Amino acid sequence: MSHAPLWAPTQDQIDQANITKFGTWLGAQHGIYLDNYEAIYNWSIAHPDLFWSAIWEYYDVIGSRSAQIVSEITQMPSARWFPQARLNFAENMLRYAKTSSHLTAITVFNELGKQCSYTYKELQDAVAALASTFKDNGIQKGDRIAAITTNSEHAIIGMLACASLGAVWSSCSPDFGESGILDRFSQIEPKLLITCTGYIYAGKVLSLADKISTVVDSLPSLQAVISFNPIDRDTSHILTLTTAKHLDWINAIKSNDKIELHFEEVDFNDPLYILYSSGTTGKPKCIVHGVGGTLLQHIKELSLHSDVVEGTKLFYFTTCGWMMWNWYISGLALGASLVVYDGSPFHPEKDSLFSLAKAEDIEVFGASAKYFAAAEKFGLKPNKDHPFTSLKAILSTGSPLVPESFDYLYAHVAPHARVSSISGGTDIVSCFALGVPTLPVYRGELQAPGLGMDIAFVDESGVELESGKGELICRTSFPSMPIYFWADESGQRYKRAYFDSFENTWAHGDFGEQSLHVLSDGSVQKGIMIHGRSDAVLNPNGVRIGTAEIYRQVEQIDEVFESLAIGQKWDGDERIILFVVLMPEVRFSEDLSLRIKQQIRNNTSPRHVPSKIIAVSDIPRTRSGKIVELAVRSVVHGEEVKNNEAIANPAALDLFKDIPELQE
Repeated sequence: MSHAPLWAPTQDQIDQANITKFGTWLGAQHGIYLDNYEAIYNWSIAHPDLFWSAIWEYYDVIGSRSAQIVSEITQMPSARWFPQARLNFAENMLRYAKTSSHLTAITVFNELGKQCSYTYKELQDAVAALASTFKDNGIQKGDRIAAITTNSEHAIIGMLACASLGAVWSSCSPDFGESGILDRFSQIEPKLLITCTGYIYAGKVLSLADKISTVVDSLPSLQAVISFNPIDRDTSHILTLTTAKHLDWINAIKSNDKIELHFEEVDFNDPLYILYSSGTTGKPKCIVHGVGGTLLQHIKELSLHSDVVEGTKLFYFTTCGWMMWNWYISGLALGASLVVYDGSPFHPEKDSLFSLAKAEDIEVFGASAKYFAAAEKFGLKPNKDHPFTSLKAILSTGSPLVPESFDYLYAHVAPHARVSSISGGTDIVSCFALGVPTLPVYRGELQAPGLGMDIAFVDESGVELESGKGELICRTSFPSMPIYFWADESGQRYKRAYFDSFENTWAHGDFGEQSLHVLSDGSVQKGIMIHGRSDAVLNPNGVRIGTAEIYRQVEQIDEVFESLAIGQKWDGDERIILFVVLMPEVRFSEDLSLRIKQQIRNNTSPRHVPSKIIAVSDIPRTRSGKIVELAVRSVVHGEEVKNNEAIANPAALDLFKDIPELQE
């Protein structure tokens, strides 16, 4: 494939990029001379043991390294990285408290404006005080601390204090319902809960006091609860708990004496985080990620792929229930200054996040693909009057960033910035494909596979595809694979989730393809395009179609805000049904339906054209913003949706029940 890039790095940008400096170091220290991304990537997948060892060495990870880098590397999922190594995650996150104590670590905002700011030294002191409170309440290595929390200083301080003790952190956002919280936390039996008692969203102040009381009463493992309220800061009068000791956040981090923070060394493969599958097809799976693998993977991705250095202003719009929170706060390990935001991205103004980015001189700005699509639909043009002078990179994930969103970002947001669509997931708490500061950006493509990630696309028989669409797989073990699923003693649930499709091969569940670009230095850039989830792939007349291929076309129609497509069983085959949410004050009509179909037909194929187009007022989505095609498909076929609590707006499912047009 050959077409002009939307952006290309200057020679100075290439020379100054972290990945260029890493390549130079490999040559100087190890005699491994690699002069472009293709060469570094090929070496990283041919010699993964040497590559991940080099990451540890180059970033001077604090800990005791073992001589053995990996055991059973050819076997998945039994491979174990750095099996004798010891380290502490929080110690690596707070290392800049020693060398750059006055550097700003986090600045916290919500819809009401700036809330607080911490230097690295102040952050370490707060972590020390909270860790002391944890210890006073019996928290030890391996205990679980759960959190129902806004994206705020409380979440970051809580996680770091938890990790400093070798305990295990698990969080969700406060908009989860009682059942959704309990479906997650009841499985892991936390000893301590951190919770907000209220939060603000879209200008509304919401109380959680009754919900929290019910949750606490339903978690007999809890010994203590620490609560905070980001609105009025005083929580001592809000919660009345009878089953667990209640502490106020302000008192929990208050210390009259100088407390020295102790970092408990743990094994490289000890648990750090428990994350959860979306749970739209049943009770969420508890995915356990290890201390060392998470650290190495995040350092690699934030430094070599995102170009984060000491002092970089790093922002990602996320909640504490999405793995992107875990990902971007690891910027602390590189000395980044995190800009933290909680609330609606479009309140009090539609351009609130872009205004924040300008005011705070954000250099790396991340959000979901749906956010950027909505910004375009709202007609936001933040670059028009006051250009983003500081912005170096825009990151997007959650769903494929469609080509038209690339056009929008370069035309109206930051023509000079590198737009990096990235893709991975909760399963690996990281990415399979993402940005590269030394490579061009091509419309609609993720720039390249991640270093050390030996990915390919294969057909249903597992045969690699040089071109065309197939299943995304990874052929070699990597450190951020889950260490196990919680309460899965035999390991069978873990194995079924990723390794049943192809022997000894990670099957990720994404449907996509790669493209090849020959660059001016003769190297080849492998671009990646993701077309949707494999389990949501449409299959009319036996032809596999990714839903993103349809969404891309439909959402170019001005009257359409967003869409969702499913395959409906019909007459011994499958037909495509398209649901559309229209812009305010737009009414659905036969003319609009015909224009949508024509747009799809002209730019894809006749097989992509839906049999029916139906207007709905809302589309169900997970709490991280992903639309849930599978749940809608179940409703349309009269099947039970097993876990409504996984859906942020479960009432929307009722819109898809017993639709007369789908019976004809």
